[in-house]
Amino acid sequence: MPGNEKKRAPGAKGPGRPRDPSVEKAILRAAVNRFVSDGYSRMTIGDIAADAGVTRPTVYRRWANKHDLVVDALDFNFQEERERDPLGPLEELPPADALGRALRYAVPYAPPGRGMTVIGHVLTETEHNPGLLELVRRHAIGPRMQPLIDTLRRLREEGALRSDMDVLVVADMMTGSIYSSYLRTGDRDPGLADRVVAALWPVLADRC
Repeated sequence: MPGNEKKRAPGAKGPGRPRDPSVEKAILRAAVNRFVSDGYSRMTIGDIAADAGVTRPTVYRRWANKHDLVVDALDFNFQEERERDPLGPLEELPPADALGRALRYAVPYAPPGRGMTVIGHVLTETEHNPGLLELVRRHAIGPRMQPLIDTLRRLREEGALRSDMDVLVVADMMTGSIYSSYLRTGDRDPGLADRVVAALWPVLADRC
């Protein structure tokens, strides 16, 4: 009879123990660290659990397998990196400075970001785990590239850049030069973005 059913008091705990968000964050951070240091194929749930200070069953209660954990861990990492490196308003900067800032934001390249290493490991797994690359596109590359694309379009519309400029090609050229420099030298040069903009500016700027 419904009137005899006991109602749970507000704030009372239901069956089982609630999950501790700090435990999940510790597992996610441990998974990211293992992904960076070991790569997807070599990392194990056991190592992740040990690094996080929890047991394997604790991990498996939250994630069914390594792939699902890595997907959530990478997404968590990308969100944290964006929070640590807020873009700020680009419209208030001079055109060349705005492009330089947008380019530095587009390539999560200098410490504390680990974008280069993460992307490298993801590329090695493309054949067996294409979903990881799609995750990086949606949650890392896309959100970081969009401000650069938007800034190029805005400056073109404002007349600061050539009206016939191909925005997507230029955006790929700019970010590609950062990746190419890192692959060629192994150096993480925080001043490179401004030099890339300075090198391209005479070609891109509207001189009419």
